[in-house]
Amino acid sequence: MSKLGKIARRSFLVGAAAFAGGIAFGTYMVRRPHANPLADGLDAGEVTFNPWVLIGPERITLITPHADLGQGAMHMQATLLAEEMDLEPGQFDTDFGAPAAAYWNTAMAGDAAPFRSSDHGLMARTTRGAMGAVFKIIGLQGTGGSSSTPDSFDKLRQAGAMARETLKLAAAQETGIAVDRLATDAGAVVLPDGTRLPYTGLAATAATLEPVEDAPLRQPSEWRLIGQPTERMDIVAKSTGQQHYGIDTEIEGMVHAAVRINPRRGALNGYDASTAETMRGVQTVLEVTDGVAAIADNTWRAFQAVNAIDCDWGPAPYPAEMDGHWAAVASSFTDERLDKEWRNDGDIDAALTGDVIEAEYRAPYVAHQPLEPLNAVVRVTEAGVEVWTGHQMPRFLQQMVAGVTGHEPEQVTFHNQFAGGSFGHRLEFDHVVQAAEIANQMRGTPVKLTYQREEDFAHDFPRQIGMARARGAAADGRVAATDIQIATVSSSRSQMGRLGQSVPGPDTQIPAGVWNAPYAIPSYRVRAYAVPGLAPTSSWRSVGASTGGFFGEGFLDEVIHAAGADPLQERLRLASNPRARAVLEAVGEMSDWGRSLPEGRGLGLAMVESFGVPVAEVIEVEATDRGIRIHDVWAAAEVGTVVDPVNFENHVQGAIVWGLGHAINCEITYSDGMANQLNFDQHDGMRIWQAPRIAVRAVELGGDVHGIGEPPVPPAAPALANAIFSATGQRLREMPFSKLVDFV
Repeated sequence: MSKLGKIARRSFLVGAAAFAGGIAFGTYMVRRPHANPLADGLDAGEVTFNPWVLIGPERITLITPHADLGQGAMHMQATLLAEEMDLEPGQFDTDFGAPAAAYWNTAMAGDAAPFRSSDHGLMARTTRGAMGAVFKIIGLQGTGGSSSTPDSFDKLRQAGAMARETLKLAAAQETGIAVDRLATDAGAVVLPDGTRLPYTGLAATAATLEPVEDAPLRQPSEWRLIGQPTERMDIVAKSTGQQHYGIDTEIEGMVHAAVRINPRRGALNGYDASTAETMRGVQTVLEVTDGVAAIADNTWRAFQAVNAIDCDWGPAPYPAEMDGHWAAVASSFTDERLDKEWRNDGDIDAALTGDVIEAEYRAPYVAHQPLEPLNAVVRVTEAGVEVWTGHQMPRFLQQMVAGVTGHEPEQVTFHNQFAGGSFGHRLEFDHVVQAAEIANQMRGTPVKLTYQREEDFAHDFPRQIGMARARGAAADGRVAATDIQIATVSSSRSQMGRLGQSVPGPDTQIPAGVWNAPYAIPSYRVRAYAVPGLAPTSSWRSVGASTGGFFGEGFLDEVIHAAGADPLQERLRLASNPRARAVLEAVGEMSDWGRSLPEGRGLGLAMVESFGVPVAEVIEVEATDRGIRIHDVWAAAEVGTVVDPVNFENHVQGAIVWGLGHAINCEITYSDGMANQLNFDQHDGMRIWQAPRIAVRAVELGGDVHGIGEPPVPPAAPALANAIFSATGQRLREMPFSKLVDFV
């Protein structure tokens, strides 16, 4: 067995033991379906065929359990169900549903397994299948990792088809007409003479039947909704200010809370709340873990009161100043800190002789900064707990809240809400736990906790800080070798550690975007080092690839330049799979790569694969007297099948603007153990007047379906850096770029 095979097998065995608590499970447990959470408490005349469809005499409800964070997950899930059920927009309601094991994520295991997406060998398939089995057994319900669409694409269409065929069976029973003579259209079964029997009217009969398990799926040629440009189901409400978000939740009799938590993430040594307690509208001041909370009759008064509390904060458990953070990263390139050698192709030591290119790249901490601040409403009673907020991990949320209040997780009722952004921020639980701590001290009273913007920034778990040291060599006008060592904080271990979980084996996210780069470089080595003892971090949009993509594609461009090769043609030569080659060819055509450019203009190219999706981007910039102007971006991505081309284009455009804005302007730094950047003006995204024209192309080669929310982020920073080099001759190896050049 190869070294990689041994590591992968060991990682899975350890992971299975960790996730399943060491309990062996057999084929029956893996194949056994989870109970349908909709089946309990059905009203008269209602029917459910599976966990995603509920039909009653008055309405049809489609359950869309993936959290909607602004990315259109609700619309996507409803579209897949409606496609197979022959429903039209407006004929159904949607609901996020209650947390349930039945909604376990079938796609997360693919990216968690330590294999490249193009690897379909026996070990890769076995490991993915085994990890998927573990995720099913534990009922891992979650939204993240661009997994919502690949998780939903098959199973929601199957759920819709099951409902459609069972309703036809109900119509056959009522009318005596054979099923094969019946059709469906726009929420009704259609009889041969054109008579329409609405689904709602068939619900009672359908409830007496066994659901049709082997319902056929529509062929792509028959699709009415999938692949067609459609109006997102939430667009009118969002465009008119009527969309209800978590922060809009109002419960009768609720009070408002604000918190101040140790900004150094240490302990609360003591506090003086005498001033706050006398302020208008303030009801009480309470302690929460590592901080204090002010309870008032509205949010503004709670903010003012909590800011008036004099707190004695303990020290930070990490270096107080940024020099200490960077020193910790720089000192982690050691055998002791080696997490894993991910690639060792060819003979790297023999190849790195003669003229060797060397470079060091850096990426800072950056914040998630969603527009909607963290918030939660919690009501605790002796009988149970209710929670209202937008969150990506519903079942973990139940466990975390139950741990605070002393209830069982099943006694925690969670009402998931639309969220105004996340980018990974709403994978965390601090705000929900704090709201539960407050409500637990005020049992019977609903408590609405809202973070101040400054508190949101101060207690964000930012993107990992990291550094890469790279060496490369060219020979005969080609890239011959690259050796990249990457040292970052392990965001996966930091994040899972807060849940009391471990990450078995090496962290795939430290070298993401580099170890899995779809290039056949003759001699290629990638080593990952885990940096200990720094600020706690979390998943940030595209996770490890957001830093690794910058490191890998920036340095590859340097080696290509040293070889005297064309950046596009050399990447095409190196491309090791047809999906990577297809996006490179597409973006080259879109940007008219190779055309002559005026003085001071430059094109930059980068291709990064993340979450199984190769994305290639070309950026054109101009060096002006005032600074760099970004004129155009062209992007091509291969996701197998696009569910909604409008949402696809919006995702790619938004991700590029996100990636560029953070590469240009953003970083989180620490002084005296506290984050210095506490609002948008100090962590500035891309402005409208800076935003380029962005052209998008979906390359659909069929095969596995993938998500697009995160993959366009990683190529943005290196494509911009490479374009600036093309225009000016200056290499940018550190983000944010505004430290080194001006932008207009």
